[in-house]
Parts: sequence; structure tokens; C-alpha cells
Amino acid sequence: MKLSASSTPFGLITNDFASVVSWLSQMASGSASLSKPIRRSAGSALLFALLALGGCASTDESAPEWAGVKNEDEPAKLLEFAGTARFGVRWQINVGDSGTNLLQPSVTGDAVYAVSENGVLTRLDRVSGKQVWRVKTNITVSGGVGSGAGLVLVGGSKGDVLAYDESGELRWKTRVSSEVLSVSQVAEGVVMVRSGDGRIAGLNAADGKRVWVYERSTPALVVRSHAGVTIQRGVTFAGFAGGRMAAINIKDGEVLWETAVSQARGNTELERISDITGNPVVDDEQVCAIAFQGRLACYDVLQGSPLWNREISSDKSMMLLRKYLYLSDAKGAVIEMDKTSGNTVWKNDQLFMRGVSAPLVMEDFVVVGDREGYLHGLSRDDGSFAARIRLEGGAIRAEILPLDNGLLVQTRGGELYSLSINK
Repeated sequence: MKLSASSTPFGLITNDFASVVSWLSQMASGSASLSKPIRRSAGSALLFALLALGGCASTDESAPEWAGVKNEDEPAKLLEFAGTARFGVRWQINVGDSGTNLLQPSVTGDAVYAVSENGVLTRLDRVSGKQVWRVKTNITVSGGVGSGAGLVLVGGSKGDVLAYDESGELRWKTRVSSEVLSVSQVAEGVVMVRSGDGRIAGLNAADGKRVWVYERSTPALVVRSHAGVTIQRGVTFAGFAGGRMAAINIKDGEVLWETAVSQARGNTELERISDITGNPVVDDEQVCAIAFQGRLACYDVLQGSPLWNREISSDKSMMLLRKYLYLSDAKGAVIEMDKTSGNTVWKNDQLFMRGVSAPLVMEDFVVVGDREGYLHGLSRDDGSFAARIRLEGGAIRAEILPLDNGLLVQTRGGELYSLSINK
């Protein structure tokens, strides 16, 4: 039996009903609560009955996005600052609500692609933001957008994977083992699709046929994560439930090396969650990954031998740029580290519990979003606030992407922005 609590971009998935009962017991005692009602799935009637006995679910949104666990800490209030830069809106368009999923836009040479949960896929001119075409996929979209090699790819809640060409015509359609949570960019003629059962399927970009599949056993309770993969020189790097990371050959799915980034700790299944829910980051020398309720660790990119690690928790992706590693931790602090040692260069903790997104690092700024739709520009020199703007459409959950010396941001409500930031 599999039960999912996923009203936010992440949820909890279990194949061990006893762990859910334990979780509900914590709720009844007041030590834990759900942030939203649990989504119905096979066998969930009993779970709803237990919820009714245990009390009403909380709608508190200050907890980590995926966890469904109430946090008593209040989000930090935004403080005024003397801005040294400003955001400018180059264009804005609504592409449709993301709903409960974390849907990501994709950028190609002359286009931006975005998709809504109800299955509307849109191509935009990347300079002007004008709509080029819009098609209905006729699926409930749960993963995407992926692109490359002339293809635009989305995945659905029933395991469907659809590939369109750049004119909006359907090229092929296939199905993987369960709900699609992430579709990669095309590399080496292969599309990598991550599904809710923990598998990665390598699909032939020409026809959608399966080339290989990678699967591993998972803990009893795991995070429903939209983490994708990171591709570098014919190798795909992926993090998994239980704190594992693997380097996989793109062409044939051969595992080149695998390592434990983090180990489970604690007495309950919730406390023992230590999943990697963001994409690993990689450069020519090293690859790094971070686990929620776990640690950050970096490894030699070729052999997987450990370089350094730190006790730090995050459920977001990170960014490597030259000598530095950037991340937002589980409590909302934005941190710059020395990539060779893991030492902190600076830390901004003034966005405490605001649901801070993964950082985008630009030449002079580090940009993050929050759950209220604010976009924050921090100075790369010391992490101080330089600029701020509030966007329409609610929470900024998808990764912020670079776009033409600026940035591309999609909000939960489907507002897609091209912005600049200048001193």
C-alpha cells in the first residue's frame, strides 16, 4: 500500500502503514500535524478515519514545503533596507497554475517553454515573451518541462511522457512505471525521467522507447520529491531517498559509482528521513549533494571519493560557481561557502522560515524567492540585501533560471516573468 501526503510540491510517501500510524499518533499528541489534507490513494479511507480521530489538519504554511509537519517558529518579517540595485520586469505572462506540483520552465536558443498542471504547454519568444503557440496535452502534468534535440517534454500523473517538436506537434508518447516527477533535458540522445516509485528511466529521444532503467530500494517513509538529475560529460548525477547519490552513464545506465551522502538518524520514521530532494551540483572537479535532516557532502567527480562534508540540512538544489558553493538551508538561511573546504564565507539568515527557493547566482547577485512571492537580490560580496520585488502568483517554488543577462521566474499561480537586476 502507498499513501501520499502531497498538497505542496513535496509530500510523504510510505509503503509501511505502521509508520503512518506512528506519525498520526504524534499528531494526536500535538507533536506533529499535517499542513494540508492527505491526497486520496488506495487504502486511504482508514487513514482519513484516523485523521478524524486525531483532530483537524492544520493549514500552517511555515513548515518545510514537503514535510506536512507544523513548525512553531514564525516566519521572519521582511525588514527595510537601503537598496543598491533594482529588479526590472522585461515581460510577464500567465502560463497556468502549477497546482500541487513543482513545474519548471525550460529555455532553448530562441524560446521559453512552460506548462500548467491542467496540461497546457506554451511556447514563448524568449526576448519579447509573446506566445508562439499553445497546445493541450490532455494529461494532468506532474513533471517538466524538459527540452533539447528539438524536443519539448512533459510527464503526467499516470506515468505518461509526451514529446513535442518545436512547432507543437506530438512526436511520440510513452509510459513509465508511475507518476512522472521530473523530466530531464535531452543529452546524448537520451531523456531521463524520474518517477514516484524512485526509478530513473532512460528513454530514446528519437522514439521514446526505454533504453535503460535504474532502480533501488527505498526506506519505508520517503519524500515525494521533484528532484531531477544533473548531467555532465555523459554522466548523470542523481540523489535518492535515504541519502544516496549515484553517478550513472547516460548511454547505457551503468552505475559508475555510488555513495552515501547522509545516514538516517532518529527514533521515528519521520526523524529518520534523510532524503536528497534537490539536484546535485557538479563542475570539472567535484560533485556535491545535500540531504534534508542530513548533511552536505562533496566528492571527486570521477571516482566518487569523499572530499569534505558538513552537518547542514536543505530540501533545495544548490549552485556551484567558480570557487564557491551557494545554498539555502532548511530554515531559510542563504549561504556562500568555499567549495574546496566547506567553510562559510557569508550567511544571510534574515529570511528565516520563509520557504526560500534554491539560489540563482549571477555576476553580482544571489537571487532567491520565497513563499509569499517576494524575489530577493543579495550582494555576492557579503550576502546583504540589494534589491527586492514582489511578484504576482504566490509562492516561488520552481528553480530560478538565468535568461539573457537576467532571470526567469515562475510562480505557483503560473505567472512567468523575465526580469533584469541592475545596480
